[in-house]
Amino acid sequence: MQNSETEFLKNNIDILCCPKCEHDLVFEEDRFTCGDCSQIFGFNSDIPSLYCPNEWDHEKQDITLDMKSFYEENPFPDYDNFDSIASLIDKSRDGVFSKLLDDGIPPSARVLECGCGTGQLTNFLSIANRTVVGTDMCLNSLKLARGFKDDHGLKNAHFFQMNLFKPCFKPESFDLVISNGVLHHTSDPFLGFKTISSLVKPNGYILIGLYHTYGRLITDFRRIIFSALNDNFKFLDPRLINQDIAVKKRHAWFMDQYKNPHESKHTQNEAAQWLNETGFKFIKSIPKTVPFEYVDSSEQLFSEERMGNWFERALTNLGMIFTGSKEGGFFTVIGKKIDKSHLNKTSSRN
Repeated sequence: MQNSETEFLKNNIDILCCPKCEHDLVFEEDRFTCGDCSQIFGFNSDIPSLYCPNEWDHEKQDITLDMKSFYEENPFPDYDNFDSIASLIDKSRDGVFSKLLDDGIPPSARVLECGCGTGQLTNFLSIANRTVVGTDMCLNSLKLARGFKDDHGLKNAHFFQMNLFKPCFKPESFDLVISNGVLHHTSDPFLGFKTISSLVKPNGYILIGLYHTYGRLITDFRRIIFSALNDNFKFLDPRLINQDIAVKKRHAWFMDQYKNPHESKHTQNEAAQWLNETGFKFIKSIPKTVPFEYVDSSEQLFSEERMGNWFERALTNLGMIFTGSKEGGFFTVIGKKIDKSHLNKTSSRN
């Protein structure tokens, strides 16, 4: 293990906890030991392996191992011939969302990405001198992420093998928690949200990306066609015939979108309710919840905006049927954690 990684683990042991019992960990050169339950966690390919399985009763369906097996065989996304930091920056900032995210996060922020896959976003965000931690349950994906990090000397990116339902970090440890395109592949998306939202500091932010109930309809139709016709007619999805996209990346997209063993679908209204129930306030949605308002390159990603009323949200939901398929029927919601200690102090003075 590189000295920089050892130094990071020593300096940040205070935010780590045992994913099994949530007590403090002790870090020694090649292992973590829980001071309470004595559980030992090691390393795999120099990646801290703090994965702990769920301990749900038999009545609750758990697809975690099925999803883990799928993504071990089909790491997502592929690096698409990124051969330098410059190419990673260029390709990432070509996308409006990645650019706005990079512009909106202060260099001093501590960021956690839950379900980082092959770590492109974690590596990209770490370039601007932020501490960014990427976690995933799939070791093969993490190896690709760690390989790019090591090859290009990205000292501020760090990767852990972790189950998001059993985090290895203490509550309120991060300024921003990102889970983009992950929760809808879990057994219990709201429970997953509640778990990772606890890791956000007061006044910090959470960003989640989910499949949209209506925006996913075209993808569902394509899936039926592909299944019925032995995976032919791939021209129905423009990404699958785009020669500017590497073959491996097109295959990764096809498997993730059309062969995934499990997915759920949601709406902005549902996600906003999640925020409300866990002590967050709604900040922004992409696409927006007000018709004919669009995100552009000058957007302030973490500035609060009005959430559309029920009629406006109904119109934008219908619009997702026609526009959502471009990104796989996907939407993003950002929330800010309410500082309850500040509220308590204010109420006590009154």
